[in-house]
Amino acid sequence: MSCEAVVCGEAMLLMLAERGVPLEHAVTFRRSVAGAESNVAAGLARLGHTVRWIGRVGDDPSGRAVLAQLRAQSVDTSYAVTDPSAPTGVLMRDSHPARAIDVLYLRTGSAASRLAPEELRPGALDGARLVHVTGITPMLSTSAHRATLRLLDLAREAGATVSFDPNVRRKLGEPARWRETVAPLLNRADVVLAGQDELELLGVRDVTALLADGPATVVVKHRDKSAAYLTREGGHLRQAPFEVPVTDPVGAGDAFAAGFLSGLLRDAPAEECLRDAAAVAALVVQCSADTDGLPDRPGLDRALEALTGGAETVHR
Repeated sequence: MSCEAVVCGEAMLLMLAERGVPLEHAVTFRRSVAGAESNVAAGLARLGHTVRWIGRVGDDPSGRAVLAQLRAQSVDTSYAVTDPSAPTGVLMRDSHPARAIDVLYLRTGSAASRLAPEELRPGALDGARLVHVTGITPMLSTSAHRATLRLLDLAREAGATVSFDPNVRRKLGEPARWRETVAPLLNRADVVLAGQDELELLGVRDVTALLADGPATVVVKHRDKSAAYLTREGGHLRQAPFEVPVTDPVGAGDAFAAGFLSGLLRDAPAEECLRDAAAVAALVVQCSADTDGLPDRPGLDRALEALTGGAETVHR
């Protein structure tokens, strides 16, 4: 089966503490799935796109749960690898609307960290118009880094657009290692989606210079939650965030990416891509788990009517 979009990266079992209770005191947890690329895959699939996830899980209950949930979202997992000798990674975290969130990763030696270049087969990209990856994957291990480079080579051969989100996670390495491993990948992408702070950490002080050397499009997510769209040809647009009550900010960046990339796949104008990205992010932060708030296309359209036009918010 061919897919419009291919994402490659880590997917973990998420154990989410009861809302409002610090992780160290939580006794009740809800099981879900976490992972930057798998979140984007779920978001694109809900918006009506055919999506394939490439990655690795352990041959264990956690891995089976991860694959089952991805399949339930209509994400194709036919190229996923199940490793009988390594566990599925686990992420434990709490959930607060206005307090620092604690995240505990149990991923050392995980199946995902063993991703290898030879596991990425050209057929996995058949028909793909878009290939998406984040900086998390190459930071997992040396073999995962080499696999990311191969994925980018295969995407070029397939003629697919490459989108890249640094998705900096400080617990994976010091800033110097992020600059060494991830910064060079910015120039191998067609579209970069990055936070202002992430670009600064990676040594990018001038987005215009980045555009001249590598990607044709850069979307910068600013600290005030607005987003700027810049192109090599000098295009510049800005999208303000939609003001909504925040239940949990985790997953907003992946939701933004899913909304924006959906617009690209629909060949929508840049203004519409940015608007949809902001709206999907606004819906996700109103829910606790990373993917609960991801809308389908009719749901996104209804939300946009309410967010932009003051339409009736109750769907009767």
